[in-house]
Amino acid sequence: MQVLNGKTALVTGASSGIGAAIAKELAAQGVHLILVARSRDKLEQLANELSKSYAVRCIAVAADLSSPNCGSNLLAQVKAMDIDVDILVNNAGYGTYGRFDSIAPEHEQAEIAVNIAAVVDLAHAFLPGMLLRGSGTILNTASTAAFQPVPYMAVYAASKAFVLSFSEALWAEYRDQGIHVVALCPSAVDTGFIDQLGDESVRKTATFSSTLLPEQVAIHAMKAIHGKGPTHITGFKSWLMAQSVRFAPRSLVARSSADMMRPPVQNGASSS
Repeated sequence: MQVLNGKTALVTGASSGIGAAIAKELAAQGVHLILVARSRDKLEQLANELSKSYAVRCIAVAADLSSPNCGSNLLAQVKAMDIDVDILVNNAGYGTYGRFDSIAPEHEQAEIAVNIAAVVDLAHAFLPGMLLRGSGTILNTASTAAFQPVPYMAVYAASKAFVLSFSEALWAEYRDQGIHVVALCPSAVDTGFIDQLGDESVRKTATFSSTLLPEQVAIHAMKAIHGKGPTHITGFKSWLMAQSVRFAPRSLVARSSADMMRPPVQNGASSS
């Protein structure tokens, strides 16, 4: 198990939910933090709490990860502070829910920008420094949705499938150079993400009727960081489900997923 004390982590989507919970777990292990999200007030409040509770350096950086070149912009800010990022936690995420034709195209494009483009851009920004130092960790928050198509959350699931594949590929590329890349794949989590989907009926679907707490996912995140494999799924039941869909016809998986996710009343779009 690697020693994290004294290292620095950059955590996106850190103002609440999974990101805040991961930040707390890292701080408890003596990791200095750069907390990134859009909400500066929430970030600064969390930074103050963690720095006082765990005697670590916490810096709040407000940033919109849906904007182009977000990775290079963050890297420039970090370099200006003369800080090396040892652990990159790509956690920020965006979701939409509902019939595809009912969702505003601009919401889907923002979802793609945050869930895919920002993940790639941040990896491009911070991986070279890790390679120069011969060590580093990149934790990308994916989802169990990455393992199958998810009707009514089509773009979200597809974006997480990208994150999973991307993470596994980088793991294989850089594992012999001191870099650990891993995709964290939780099942549904009770965070503000669900509320931001914009349709309360999603809570009545089979997928979201039972959820994990952010603190539970954060514990799994630490296991993923300390582990060696490219994928970490939260819990045996979720692992078994993710593996089982590999052996079923894709059409059957898609239809079954549609039954689990179909809105009780198909009348609305979701947004973030």
